[in-house]
Amino acid sequence: MVDGAEKFIAEYILKHYSGPVVEVGIGKYTAVADHIHRSGILIRTTDIIPEDEMSDAPGYVKDDILSPDIEIYKGADIIYSIRPPEELQVSIARVASAVGADLILKPLGSEIVDISKYFKHFEVVNLGGATIICYRS
Repeated sequence: MVDGAEKFIAEYILKHYSGPVVEVGIGKYTAVADHIHRSGILIRTTDIIPEDEMSDAPGYVKDDILSPDIEIYKGADIIYSIRPPEELQVSIARVASAVGADLILKPLGSEIVDISKYFKHFEVVNLGGATIICYRS
């Protein structure tokens, strides 16, 4: 079940993108990716956790965004990450820019890095229950 901020994020992605979608740094919380997957959108999820520990994550592939396998991200319409640490945001932006995907970040509090140079446009979107930053190529 998706509720709260995560529900707003999943619904925003479903409203604006038809896929494929990639979530970077999924961790153990798969609700957003599950919601997108159940809607019929092709989704891939990544993190540094071994694949045998991530059987619940839809389309999971182990990948280190600091040294990414770019093939995992090619063809994505949108890449998103929920609460990525500051030290990962530039790497996520580089990958999204390299494959021509839009990027959505839901930062943790004030953990925001200026990655605008990787995109033509960006905007802060208040979804009611969540504030996200949308970067568009």
